[in-house]
This record gives sequence, structure tokens and C-alpha cells, in this order.
Amino acid sequence: MKNEVFKIFKLTIAGILVSITSLAQFDTTEVVPTVNLNGPRLGVTYITNGELTSTLKNKFGAAPVITQFGWQFESRFFTLPSGTSGLIEGVVLIGGLEQGLFLPSLSGLIGLRSGEGTEFAFGPNLSLSGIGFAFTVGYTLTKNGINFPINLAVVPSPKGVRISIMFGFNARKV
Repeated sequence: MKNEVFKIFKLTIAGILVSITSLAQFDTTEVVPTVNLNGPRLGVTYITNGELTSTLKNKFGAAPVITQFGWQFESRFFTLPSGTSGLIEGVVLIGGLEQGLFLPSLSGLIGLRSGEGTEFAFGPNLSLSGIGFAFTVGYTLTKNGINFPINLAVVPSPKGVRISIMFGFNARKV
């Protein structure tokens, strides 16, 4: 488990370093206004074997696969001429409703999105299982002015690893 977390941490740091290096190649003199891209999120989370899975099963009779429903608050705080954007995201989710559970979580993320739509972000996560660190990667497809983000999120913790696939939509608001 510790090796998995360390591997994810190393990959995240490598991604940050590559991004910072590539950002240094661009002229950032053009100012682009902040853009808000808020919208609903739906998804599924798988909770790996561990204390969290045991608690869900023994205490609540719940399966380790839960649905997620929520809202993402997203702001682009810069956009380079290449299209690369800096992001700050807040994701509020409620999981397990299909099993009669109320499992809230909150993530605060900072990340980058390329002009082509590939993105990664990371930051703290707070849920009933405690405090963790979320790592996300994804892609945003844009069609007719509507954005359709698809993300994979991993939140490792001593109680179990949560792996989520999330999707949603939003429209640009300047």
C-alpha cells in the first residue's frame, strides 16, 4: 500500500516538473480573464479492500462500489497563448445514495489543463473516512460551447484506496 502511494506521489511530482518546464517556454504577457466552469458531476467509486471496505460491509451492509453525485466549482486563473490553463477546483460529492448511505466528500484541487483538454490536478480530500490527498487526471471534450469533463481520481489512505470515474458538463461563464 505504501509503495502504491509513493509511486502515485512520484508520478504526480514528475508531472508537475514537466508542466512547469513546459510553461517556462511560453510568453505569458497576454492577460486572459478568469473563467468559471462550474457544473454537475456524476460517477462511480470503487473502494479497495481495507478498513473502509470492511466498515461499509459490516456496519452498513454496503458494497465497495458506490455512486457519486455532486457539483464541481472550477476557475481558470490563467490561460497561456498555447491554451494551457491553471485551474482551481472544489468538488463536493455525496456517495452511496443508491445503498441508503450519505457519504459526503470535499476536495480542493489545483491543476493544469492543456489547450487540447488533457488535465491533471491534486489536492486535499475530506470525507467521513478522514483526510486524504486526491490525484486526478482527465480529459475535457468541448462541443458547441459545452464542456464535457471525464476524470479519474485516486484517493489513497491507510483505510483503503478510493478510485473514482467522474463525468459532467459545464458552460463557459466569463
